[in-house]
Amino acid sequence: MFLYQRTTEAAWGLLGPWLFLRDSASFLPRTILKLIRERKFGVLLSPNKLQDAWFSEFWSNMGPEVRLGAGELIVPLLEGRATGGVVTDEPVGPGIGGTVIEVGAGSGLWVDVYKTVAEVNPNADAETAEGTVRRRNVGSKRVITRIYGVEPNADQHPHLKRAIEKAGLEDVYQIVPVGIEALDNPEKWDGRVEKGSVDCIVSILCLCSIPNPEKNIRELYGYLKKGGHWFVYEHVRCEHSWYMRAYQRLVNVFWPHFLGGCLLCRQTEKTLREAGPWEKIDVGQPSIEPWYKTVPHVLGVFTK
Repeated sequence: MFLYQRTTEAAWGLLGPWLFLRDSASFLPRTILKLIRERKFGVLLSPNKLQDAWFSEFWSNMGPEVRLGAGELIVPLLEGRATGGVVTDEPVGPGIGGTVIEVGAGSGLWVDVYKTVAEVNPNADAETAEGTVRRRNVGSKRVITRIYGVEPNADQHPHLKRAIEKAGLEDVYQIVPVGIEALDNPEKWDGRVEKGSVDCIVSILCLCSIPNPEKNIRELYGYLKKGGHWFVYEHVRCEHSWYMRAYQRLVNVFWPHFLGGCLLCRQTEKTLREAGPWEKIDVGQPSIEPWYKTVPHVLGVFTK
């Protein structure tokens, strides 16, 4: 009975990515019909714009289900309660605070979490000392004073704006409608982020689809202050065995075409490690993930 149960679990686990692709495909017809009703024929005639609209429609509906599985990891991560990919009961490091960049904000799936893990106050006093930010403490929480949500896909902006308003973060959260390469260019958007001015970066399931990952991750590294933290929850290339790597590569033949350019086989942890010198790296694969996980993750914090 035990062997049958384990075999069944592994079979469903290996089938899972294909079911997810099927779910994504089901949103393409409704996306096309929606664009026709809205007379956005230019989007229909552009493969890249159509893919963006398709993924936006899919993720705004399926994202909350993804959050159900990842939420039990994200809150502890941002509270400083994760080490080696394992969630702990007590903090093992500082939580999120100060000026924050959220990479790939998308539809705003994680916007409300910031109020859960920190005090949010745009007027909080902050002083920079030796690469760290000292703030008025609110219990055991740090204070977030500013959030820049980087999301170049305009189709996601209406969903993201609604999430910001629902969370009551209009005074703190600013949508950055450009790519990483233009964060410090006020000619590209209504704002500017200075290099070396950011206390924390948050990337949750987004580095899989950014263009030129080596270049853009190095660019983001430059925005962190000395002592700043990069909170990471990303899926990465499978390293368990040759046959799981081969299976992941097979799934990846179809995956990016159905999921907005997302690439399964990126060595994101390696790219982050090589982005620049780090004072401390505390990351690992969540222990709850089994060997047959076709989309394995890395969870943890990089400290500059």
